[in-house]
Amino acid sequence: MPPSTLSRSRPPVIVWFRDDQRLADNPALEHAVATGHPVVCVYVYDPQPRETRLPGAAVRWWLHESLSELNAALAAMGGGLTVLSGPEQQVVEAFAAGIGAIKVCWNRRYSAAQRETDAAIKSVLKERGIAVSTFNGHLLREPWTVATRDARPFQVFSAYWRAARREYLPEPPRPAPGRIDFFAVPDGATARVADLSALALQPSAPDWAGGLRETWQCGEAAGQRQLQAFLAGALGGYASGRDIPAMHATSRLSPYLRFGNLSVRQVWYAALSSAAHADHAAHADHVTNASPGNPRAAPMAGANLEKFLDELGWREFSYYLLYHFAPLHQVNFRRQFDAMPWRDDPEALRAWQRGETGYPLVDAGMRELWHTGWMHNRVRMVAASFLVKHLLIDWRHGEAWFWDTLVDADEANNPASWQWVAGSGADAAPYFRIFNPVLQGEKFDPQGDYVRRWVPELAGMPGASIHAPWHAQPAQLAAASVRLGHDYPLPVVSHQHARTRALEAMEGLRERVGPVSTGESLPRVQN
Repeated sequence: MPPSTLSRSRPPVIVWFRDDQRLADNPALEHAVATGHPVVCVYVYDPQPRETRLPGAAVRWWLHESLSELNAALAAMGGGLTVLSGPEQQVVEAFAAGIGAIKVCWNRRYSAAQRETDAAIKSVLKERGIAVSTFNGHLLREPWTVATRDARPFQVFSAYWRAARREYLPEPPRPAPGRIDFFAVPDGATARVADLSALALQPSAPDWAGGLRETWQCGEAAGQRQLQAFLAGALGGYASGRDIPAMHATSRLSPYLRFGNLSVRQVWYAALSSAAHADHAAHADHVTNASPGNPRAAPMAGANLEKFLDELGWREFSYYLLYHFAPLHQVNFRRQFDAMPWRDDPEALRAWQRGETGYPLVDAGMRELWHTGWMHNRVRMVAASFLVKHLLIDWRHGEAWFWDTLVDADEANNPASWQWVAGSGADAAPYFRIFNPVLQGEKFDPQGDYVRRWVPELAGMPGASIHAPWHAQPAQLAAASVRLGHDYPLPVVSHQHARTRALEAMEGLRERVGPVSTGESLPRVQN
């Protein structure tokens, strides 16, 4: 690779990194390099955002690690990442003017507040004679490119996803630039911080991030390793294995997509390529070894691939909703739920947050979340349903907890998923659906391996009793050294009582406000 250079001989082009912390398949970076002008790579951290939420604690931890990796990758090419701190609009405008930039490039964002900020920055920069170029670096299809026949936004995933995929293929991902000529940023540049540690993104007193460090490697190179490991392994059984929390059968790519360490285009095309190879190998095996009793004669690559691509589609749909409708983390998509009689129960909320509800599958998930910053998707649904349906606590409390503790928490997927479980969202499961955490455990963790991993108090319980220890025989509890109410809590609420209470609350809601359906939900946000 030719060495990069540092230059001040020509005016620079700024690349503003946001949730696109990678060098490969980064349209803004590629465009900046193609101008032929020296490049300044910038990240802006706003410690007091006005219209958007401050990132949660787990996200801030990953952000520090990810930016460190991005800086190292740029340093290996002869440059580095310039980190700025302060209000985005003020900082970007002042920095661009201060270093004499002729253009600023970025990949687009999709919430109303972020779009307003970007539009304001773009307007001011253009008034000052500084060009702006923006790109799609975060999605397969941007939200305004998919609509119903009457030009309205979709509110049902299946219809949206069919339309999004109809006669459309994402652009293939692009490689990282082979060479970057970097601009030598003056030491006294506006709002520049000397070191990432100055942003105080990582915990110190106490340092609670040990489990995160054990679990994750962050950044672009780590994301590529995780992608290749998934394609070589779990993708082959994804359609069925993805629901088993004790198995390593999911992609675990969500935080890399959230920070843009991987682009969704990279993941999409890598999955298509991997499945094509699998189908080719399976076909060859079928021709060679086909027999009525040979299970390899029925390749599953197509089903596994489609299920995985659908999950990428749900990510797209969440951003679609974020773009077209009111803030997902604040407002019920189905406004009928504004009348839902939520309970105020701080003690029950704390028990849920700590993984001390007395329901082993729920508690295992909440403890996995606290230790690793991640939770298996099947268990996310069960744990979220428990808070909303069993405890009748407003979904926004759960969304806020996940926002703070998930390394993959973003402003689209996190609230959209919570509203889906609560029944207040787009394409939500029937609002009266109530997950039974015992049956879910027995079905998807039949031997209790997942529970034993995260609820060690129950490690000695037999699989037949581990998901409902209050039904176990006294001898079984004694053999497992479990004293309910001491070593492990009794259930905070009985399932039957919780189910009846939730159904009554939702029936009362229906009687007060009418059928809870999609229809006219929220007013469309005007662009």
